[in-house]
Amino acid sequence: MGLSDLVYGAYERRLARSLGRSGAPVPRHVGVILDGNRRWARAMGTSSADGHKRGAAKIVDLLGWCDDAGVELVTLWLLSTDNLSRPEAELRPLLDIIVDVVTDLARPENRWTLRIVGALDLLPADTARRLKEAAAGTEGRPGVEVNVAVGYGGRREIADAVRAMLQAHAAAGRSLEEVAEILDVEHIGEHLYTRGQPDPDLVIRTSGEQRLSGFLLWQSAHSEFWFCEAYWPDFRRVDFLRALRAYAARQRRFGT
Repeated sequence: MGLSDLVYGAYERRLARSLGRSGAPVPRHVGVILDGNRRWARAMGTSSADGHKRGAAKIVDLLGWCDDAGVELVTLWLLSTDNLSRPEAELRPLLDIIVDVVTDLARPENRWTLRIVGALDLLPADTARRLKEAAAGTEGRPGVEVNVAVGYGGRREIADAVRAMLQAHAAAGRSLEEVAEILDVEHIGEHLYTRGQPDPDLVIRTSGEQRLSGFLLWQSAHSEFWFCEAYWPDFRRVDFLRALRAYAARQRRFGT
């Protein structure tokens, strides 16, 4: 262990103690854009697949940190709808890594309840099936609830929600004019992938990019954002604690 590791270790422990002593507010729902796997791989002189595997291994660490901090819900963006247009030679290994990640997270020794969210109809049928089967056995676990966003895009989610809402009203025999009379944000919210869940209090994005790129567009209207320079495979507990500290220091106004 080098000097920098010792310094960071001491700083991390001090930061964790300060958050614990201060009784700082903890975000109930944290959304995470796990960005930078491919750039990390390029910087390390290795393959994109190696970058994705390294990033996948980091997820277990993050969920443990969330358990320790008292976070109740985490949404992890693993694959966007835009990613689905990548060449098959690149996409197929990535999908296999995601399936392996979800399968590992679903193991009986882990504490987390998993839910797959996204346009699963856009995924290869075997991938969607394996993801749903892995998540199905995790209901009721005591740890953090985890949304695994695969084939996810915020615009697609809103379009799917509106479509599902219209179909539900059509099945009830209502006309478009009747639906237009009663339409409000709550009606659309009831059909989102994350329906019934609290909106994210804090959204974290790694790799230095400072944009949402379509992540939880509807739900993040009043979220706090924290951007980290580190690529996702290099994201550390001290970075996570810094995000919690930044969140605790902000005065949330919810648009007022």
